[in-house]
Amino acid sequence: MEVHIDLEKCAGHARCYAVSEELFDLDDSGYALHADIAIPPGQEDKAREAVASCPERAIHIR
Repeated sequence: MEVHIDLEKCAGHARCYAVSEELFDLDDSGYALHADIAIPPGQEDKAREAVASCPERAIHIR
């Protein structure tokens, strides 16, 4: 599984990071640093939760 973050839509709410600090790298302002993130086995539920938590709908599962 992989998630894609539309970096232009990311508004720095950092809700994805609040769900899983292990999966998402953010800058000091709360914006995502990487557009494509490979999800390790066992972290799929956290990835889905992060997708659902984004108010900008900037995160998508691939």
